Amino acid sequence: MRRLILNADDFGLTPGVNSSILELAQAGALTSATLMATGEAFSEAVAESAAVPTLGVGCHVVLADGHCAAAPEAIPTLASPQGQLRPTLGQFARDLYMGRISSEHIETEAVAQIQRLQQAGVHVTHADTHKHTHLFPAVLRPLLRAAMRCGIRAIRNPFEPAWAIAVTPGASTVRRVQIGILNRNRETFTRLVRQAGLATTDGAIGVLATGVLDAPTLHRLLTAIPPGNWELVCHPGHEDAALASVRTRLRASRAVEHQALLATVPDFPGIERISFGHLTGARP
Repeated sequence: MRRLILNADDFGLTPGVNSSILELAQAGALTSATLMATGEAFSEAVAESAAVPTLGVGCHVVLADGHCAAAPEAIPTLASPQGQLRPTLGQFARDLYMGRISSEHIETEAVAQIQRLQQAGVHVTHADTHKHTHLFPAVLRPLLRAAMRCGIRAIRNPFEPAWAIAVTPGASTVRRVQIGILNRNRETFTRLVRQAGLATTDGAIGVLATGVLDAPTLHRLLTAIPPGNWELVCHPGHEDAALASVRTRLRASRAVEHQALLATVPDFPGIERISFGHLTGARP
């Protein structure tokens, strides 16, 4: 059986991203989204998602390129006194490996973000991270602790399998090398998640295609899916003034992804569309 979670990241980032995700969910092109607790359009996303009860909503934990949910003084190795997180993944990864970021502070911030969703009335189906920072074991460990503290029973497997990488021709060589290096942490991820007793998928697809996920690429990915539980990671959205003011490299590509999902997914045969709730027995 080929089962696929269709998850849109960055829910709550802007009104245009929100409206795109909700339109796609209503059309049957998405089954899940991960909500940013500190996104500018967070409250609107919470209210609007109630109109699509079949949409699973997880927490998109932001540890870099954003601002914190916890009090800055409670997480001084992670955030500035003004509440700003490190602006780039490179700076975050450097300081993480140099031991400058406390595992306890990562856990505190992850709990604060998950609880912000829960306090807003969201049934949180799973957790993942902005820019896939839980690829790093030093982030994964405190994230798993935070998930368990908050009653979260599922987490994204951010590692893309070789078969998906092989059918993604449009990505840059640099991104391919980066993913190849990070994929070395796959066995550690599997072991730690198993020990924590959380549910996850067999892997994520669309990670390499971020920014270049057009209809032909999406069709190749869906066609190549083998039996198992998989997750498509995507970033659809409508361009608007709010998106133009956000620090992100994904702008025009979001509209391309929206159209690709709408044109390809609803009538694609042979794949059961699920959410993370199906993995834990708590639907959606």
